[in-house]
Order: sequence, then C-alpha cells, then structure tokens
Amino acid sequence: MESLASQARPAAVLWLAGFFQAARLHRVVSFCASSRALSIRIAQCFLLNGLIFLGSLLTLTSVVIPTLLWILPERCNQTAGHLCEHRAAVSIYSFLRSGLVEIFYVFWFYPLYVFSFILSTIWYNDIAKHALDVVKSKSLVLTQSLDAHNITETKEQPEGFDRVALGIGEQVYSILLLTIFFVEVSVIGYIPYFGKAMNFLLLSLMYKWNFFAVSLHERLDFFESNWAFFAGFGAPCVLPIFFFSPLISYGFLAILYPLFVLTAAGTQAEQVIDALKPAHEGKLQRIPVFFVAKRLTTKVLQLFPVAQKEQ
Repeated sequence: MESLASQARPAAVLWLAGFFQAARLHRVVSFCASSRALSIRIAQCFLLNGLIFLGSLLTLTSVVIPTLLWILPERCNQTAGHLCEHRAAVSIYSFLRSGLVEIFYVFWFYPLYVFSFILSTIWYNDIAKHALDVVKSKSLVLTQSLDAHNITETKEQPEGFDRVALGIGEQVYSILLLTIFFVEVSVIGYIPYFGKAMNFLLLSLMYKWNFFAVSLHERLDFFESNWAFFAGFGAPCVLPIFFFSPLISYGFLAILYPLFVLTAAGTQAEQVIDALKPAHEGKLQRIPVFFVAKRLTTKVLQLFPVAQKEQ
C-alpha cells in the first residue's frame, strides 16, 4: 500500500504534464502558418472527416430518420389511414424504417468509413512528415539532439544492404508489435468494470510513438519508463471514444488526431520529463505495458525464419 501511495504523486505529476502538453493546440496554428502543404492536409482531414463523415451522420439522425418517422410512424394512432386498424401495420412500418436506415449504412456510411480510414492514414503520414520538416526548419533543440543521436547511431550500425535489412526488419517488428498491442487493448476493453479504464490508458500511450527517432528498443524502454506522461498526452484525443457511438467516435478521433500529431511533433518530451524530476523525485516505476505484445510478436516471427533472421 505504501508503494502504491509513493507512485501516486509521480504518476499524477507526469500525467498532468503530458495532458497539458497535448492541450497546447496553439502550436497547430504555428505549424500551419509555417507550411502550406501542412495546412492543406489539415483542411482535407477536416473536410473529409468533419464535414462529410460527421455531417452525413448528423443528417441521418436529424433529417433522414425524423422524416422516416413522419412517413412511417412508430405508433398506429399517429396516422389517419385504415392500416392503423391492423396490428401488422406498426411492424411493417418498423421493418421498412430499419431497412431504409440499413441501406444508408451499407451503401454510404460503411464505404465512407473505409475510404476515410485509408485516406486519413495516408494524410496522417504526410502531416507527420511536414510537421517534422517544420521542426527541422526552425532548428528546434529536440531535432538537434535527435540528429546528434542519429549520427552516433549511424556510425555503430552496419552499412549497405545489412543496414537496409536491419531497418526493414525493425519496421516489420514495430508494425506487428503495434498491431498485436491494439488487439490486446481492444480485448481488454471488454473486461467488466475496469476494462474501459485500462483500454483508455493503453490507447493513450500511443499518441507520440512515431515522433522518436531512436531505435525500437530505446523507444519501448522510454515509453514504459514514462508511461504516465504518455497516458496523459494521449488522453484528450482518446476521451471522445467513451462518450459517443463507434462511428461518431471515429469521426471525432479522425479530426482530433492530426491536431495531436502536430502537438506531439512540437513537444520535447525528454526535456519536459527531465525538468519534472525534482517534482516527483524520479520515483515512477517502469510498467512493462508492451510485455505481452513483445512476447506474442516474437512467437509470430518465429514462424517465419527469414523475418527472424533479419531481426
């Protein structure tokens, strides 16, 4: 119990620091003002996911469904027709309403969801690339330190084909690790009582993953050692998932995500965490949140000897 109490303060300090760093959305304006290509991508995300996707859902709930209820009422006494005398009329109306709404979902919302997911993923990569270009152009201290690290790391890495193979192997491992991790998070979300809380915490950890230009091993170590900061950082973006239906949650998440990509690109996590050490005395214990995902990833890669050899 005493150990748990000793972890409460550093966890709270780092979580709040991460949350407030993510909430500094004024950085979005600064980034967009520095890159026209970045502004265009952000506008495209808002147009597709906000105006078209969420706008379509709003139109369905506020216009289409009320119109169907007026034409095909829920209660028989709402109509003056002779069909009201038959009990089957309400069932027929209900079936027709449900069928028409399902047609909207099957032929519009689900295809739009898939299209939005694929296109948004491509745009997010572009946004991250343009954001890092802006960071480099402004000669931020973070970029300088990462560049210095990369120079040192390059000297230690193999050259030529071996280096390319190593990079590809690490990328495959990273993608597989994150995929298994997200499956793990989704399963945990179904656990009664505390499942949603754990789901929220684990999802929140991932919102600055791609903005560390260090090896995968160092990245995992840094995330697990400072889990509270990254949980706080991802919290504002993940919160809508717990208040809306899945489709609406996706729409809000798709709008918010590029904004938090920009705040992540402009956040010097290492410096912020180091600056907070006097406040929490560096007592936060490491939590191996990726332990299961790493073990399963290794088991999967063992099924493919070539991939394992590259690792």
